[in-house]
Amino acid sequence: MTKSSVLGYPRIGADREWKKALEAFWSGKLQENELHARLQEIRLDHLRKQQAKGIDLIPVNDFSYYDHILDTAVMFGIVPKRFAYTGGAVPLSTYYGIARGTKDAAASEMTKWFNTNYHYIVPELNDASPILTENKPLIAYLEAKEKLGIEGKPVIVGPLTFLKLSKGYDASETDAWLDQLLPLYTQVLQELADAGVQWVQIDEPVLVTKLNDADVQRLNKIYAAFASAAPGLNILLQTYFESVENYNEIIQLPVQGIGFDFVHGLEGNLQSIQTSGFPADKLLGAGIIDGRGIWKASLQDKLTLLQTLTSLVTPERLIVQSSCSLLHVPVTTARETKLAVELKEALAFADEKLDEIVILTQAIRSTDADITAKIKDAEQKLQALQSSGDRNRKAVQEAVASIRVQEPDRSRPFAERHVAQQDKWQLPLFPTTTIGSFPQSTEVRKARQQWRKNELSNEQYDSFIRDQIDSWINIQEEIGIDVLVHGEFERTDMVEFFGEKLAGFAFTQYGWVQSYGSRCVKPPVIFGDVEFVGEMTVEETKYAQSKTDRPVKGMLTGPITIMNWSFVRDDIERETIAYQLAYALRQEVEALEKAGIGMIQVDEPAVREGLPLKEHKQAHYLDWAVKAFRITTCTVQETTQIHTHMCYCEFHDMIDSIEAMDADVISIETSRSHGELIHSFEENTYELGIGLGVYDIHSPRVPSVEEMSNMIDRALRVLDPKLFWINPDCGLKTRGQEETVASLRNMVDATRIARAKYNATPVLN
Repeated sequence: MTKSSVLGYPRIGADREWKKALEAFWSGKLQENELHARLQEIRLDHLRKQQAKGIDLIPVNDFSYYDHILDTAVMFGIVPKRFAYTGGAVPLSTYYGIARGTKDAAASEMTKWFNTNYHYIVPELNDASPILTENKPLIAYLEAKEKLGIEGKPVIVGPLTFLKLSKGYDASETDAWLDQLLPLYTQVLQELADAGVQWVQIDEPVLVTKLNDADVQRLNKIYAAFASAAPGLNILLQTYFESVENYNEIIQLPVQGIGFDFVHGLEGNLQSIQTSGFPADKLLGAGIIDGRGIWKASLQDKLTLLQTLTSLVTPERLIVQSSCSLLHVPVTTARETKLAVELKEALAFADEKLDEIVILTQAIRSTDADITAKIKDAEQKLQALQSSGDRNRKAVQEAVASIRVQEPDRSRPFAERHVAQQDKWQLPLFPTTTIGSFPQSTEVRKARQQWRKNELSNEQYDSFIRDQIDSWINIQEEIGIDVLVHGEFERTDMVEFFGEKLAGFAFTQYGWVQSYGSRCVKPPVIFGDVEFVGEMTVEETKYAQSKTDRPVKGMLTGPITIMNWSFVRDDIERETIAYQLAYALRQEVEALEKAGIGMIQVDEPAVREGLPLKEHKQAHYLDWAVKAFRITTCTVQETTQIHTHMCYCEFHDMIDSIEAMDADVISIETSRSHGELIHSFEENTYELGIGLGVYDIHSPRVPSVEEMSNMIDRALRVLDPKLFWINPDCGLKTRGQEETVASLRNMVDATRIARAKYNATPVLN
């Protein structure tokens, strides 16, 4: 009989109970035993919910006290030496120290989980001596069975994925590390088998990336060892986020089931099964419900896909499941009382996705009239939104159809623009600027909250914002910064702010998802055609410019970043959404220019994040991402200087695309990866204006003039001094005023030293 399954459930709780418990513990308001009790309550509630919905294979060990990769590392005793770990079960203080740092030891690196907006803690192997500290999957399994009578499906990150995501070892040492980890994994599986576990989900998302022959050999070694160590245990080898590479080798592995993503990897995975077949001795995990998107599925389309699969795999060997863990979506739509009815009824968060999985599983099992009615009802709700005016803005659709076939070029090439801009602005050598935001103090946040609650009138709030702008314009001038910003005090978030001012966006009340640790975000929802409805940033920027003779940059978030940091509609391609956003933002750029703002920054920190996992898809994505930026900025005059900003990503493989954006100046974060990025510019000529961030704004420390001077000197070895700008590596919103002012003073002092050095150096022709 066809089974239903979920790959993982959100940790945070419908009201972010998980986040609140963690932060209460960190602040000393909860004792450790109280934290354990509270998290167990949350964890069991999640299991009860899945049990009540009728999920057959309920995941356990998907819950975490912070991050599932960190959990795997500490389960195997992989703790950086700076935390003075001495063996045994890793103390909670050490666990959180690795994640968040302590007064004596820096936190481990954090980075993106494949191409999602979730961040994991990067394991540091280095000189670690792996040992099984405690069998976390077994503990989770026994808890679910003893407390709720649930025969859970333990979830474990597979060894190949774990190694690929770790650092602190050379590629030549991979097999040696695998030899150390494999006995520990087999011990975990043996203990699970001895406890009566029926199914174990081993996550190997790395299988959707490009593997070499050695990796394939490692896979064979790993799963042969598992089969030998626990022959009675059913292993579901789980992949997600894309179609698998090496399909023919993977289906030969000695496992009892394999899970594929039939949402984001639909085309490739379906083609592989249709071409090569699927083994008769394995179950197929069909990930047909999107674990990353928030839209109700077309259940009729999903049923048709399942019927296609049952022509290749018998129904009793089919598992209907989510495409990936539901970690990436909010918990429930039940509490969303302020959304338009037609929008709310087209949404499916985690709980609604459980219902969809169960409905489709039942539809495969029988042709019950009630199930047929539910499928029909889902189609009607989707159609209601599809037919709405929000998704049928003809003027927007026609404009975007026109601009997408055009080449969005500036009126003159950069070399000519640069001369015209220098003539207009008369900037000194190595102009200094900041990225856009200044500290959002308690006072700023309080005033915004009062305004939103109507406790401050529009006039009072506007006056408050202007006072903040006045203060920081004066501070910037006194420090000696060349190109100023207004500070963005009116903005809560760089995406939400614009979404609230554009048509086609909606905002949930409780649509939170985990970004990293206890940090949760509530992404805007792009549900309709995006349309410009009025000026968004002109008033504050124009006011700031009226207070100084120095240029003030207009500050916008770019189309790709707005898209990548939102939940986007799935009825049209992302390229079209990007162009709609670009067309709307272009109108704001033109409004700023008309208001006399001659420098405009269009930030794109999330371009790299949207890069597809498959290499053959990356060039197309970068082409339209670059085009969207150029659509936004191409209509300005030659003397209007376009800036952009990118941060905390690997840029060495997309320098050409960055240059193709044709921004007059780009600022890039380099304080944490300076050497790598400098190496990129040693190998690639960059001929546009550029500022490499000279200090890390995410640290509260004030960097010295000497540190920044060293950064500047190093950058000038490979970049044209006449095109070089000096700036922090990101916005200063999260920093305090005292440290911000001190750091910027040092930055300006370092700039003066650099100018003196360069002017004293003979120029050889």
